Amino acid sequence: MTKKYAIEEIAEMVCPAVITIIASKDLPKIEGFYSLPYNNQNYIIPKIKGGKHFETKVGGASGFIVSPDGYILTSNHVVSDQEASYSAILEPTKKYPVKVLSRDPLNDIAVLKIEGKKFPFLKLGNSSGIRLGEKVIAVGNPLGEFYDTISAGIVSGLSRLINTQGSAIEKSTRLKGLIQTDAAINPGNSGGPLINMEGKVIGINTAMVAGAQNLGFAIPINYAKKDLEEIKKHGKIKKPFLGIKYIIINKEIAEQNDLPVLHGALIIRERLGEEAVIPNSTAQKAGLKEFDIIMEVDGEKITEENYLSDILEKREIRDKIELRVLRKKKLLNISLELEEKK
Repeated sequence: MTKKYAIEEIAEMVCPAVITIIASKDLPKIEGFYSLPYNNQNYIIPKIKGGKHFETKVGGASGFIVSPDGYILTSNHVVSDQEASYSAILEPTKKYPVKVLSRDPLNDIAVLKIEGKKFPFLKLGNSSGIRLGEKVIAVGNPLGEFYDTISAGIVSGLSRLINTQGSAIEKSTRLKGLIQTDAAINPGNSGGPLINMEGKVIGINTAMVAGAQNLGFAIPINYAKKDLEEIKKHGKIKKPFLGIKYIIINKEIAEQNDLPVLHGALIIRERLGEEAVIPNSTAQKAGLKEFDIIMEVDGEKITEENYLSDILEKREIRDKIELRVLRKKKLLNISLELEEKK
C-alpha cells in the first residue's frame, strides 16, 4: 500500500522545490505624474525620464522543479509575454535566469529550465487515478510575495471545462479536463503544484473563479508529462499544426454575422495586421481561405463541445485528414496532411 503523509510532512517535502517566477521588462522610468485637463475631465499622465530604461518587475507567479538538473513546470500564461525575461527564486538569496523551452497554450503548460545540479525536485503522480473527494494540497506564492503558502482541500470535481479571461497579451483560452478543488488558489499561485497525500504532483494550479469562494482549477499532470518527455527527447513539443486563426460558431455568433450554419470553425483573423491563414502553413498549402467555415474533420462535427483543437489533438504529425468546408454557400472536401509547426 502506498504511504500517505501528514500535511506538515508534505510541506517539508514539497516547499523546497516550489519556486517564484518573476517576469521583468526594460521599461522607461516614471518620475511622477501630471494632470491633463480635457473635455471637463482630468487625465493622469506619467512623467517618463527620457531615453533611459530600467529593468522592471511586471509579474510574479509560481512553478516547481521536476528534475535535479533544473527542469521546471508552470502555466503557459505565467510566461506568455515573449518580450519579458524570466527568473526563478528558489530562496530569498538564490535567483536563477530562466530559459523558456516550450509554451503549450492549448493546455496552459510551459516547460522551463534553470542551469545547475542537485536541485530539490517533486515527483510526478498519475492524474488518471484521481478520485472525487480525495485530499489535496495547493502550494505556491500568492501575489509573488508570500512564499511557500500551502492550502488544503479536496478534489471537488473532475473533467471540468472553463473559459479563462484573456489579458492584453494572452487571449481567452478554453481549458478542458481540469481538476476542480476547494484548496485556496489565489493570484500568484498559478503554475504551482497540486499535491496528493502521497506527496506527488497531480496537477498544475491554473485558475480561480473571481467572486467565488473555494473554486479553483488545476491542469492534470499527465498533460504536462507528455510535454516534458518531448522536450527532453526532441528539444521541443511536436504537435500537428494546421495554421489558421478561427472562432467556433454558435447560434448567437451565426445570427449576429448572418452565417448560414450554426456550427463549425470560421477562419478569421483576431486583429488587424495579422493573417487568418498563416503563410506556408498546412492550411495555406491546402488552399484554405479567410471566411471559410470548417464544418467537419473526417466526418466529426466541430461544435462548442468539440473544438477543432480537440479533434486535432487526437491526430499525429503526417496524418492525412479530410475537411468539410463551406465557402460562399458551396461545400468543399479538402484533403491535407498535417505538418509540424515550424
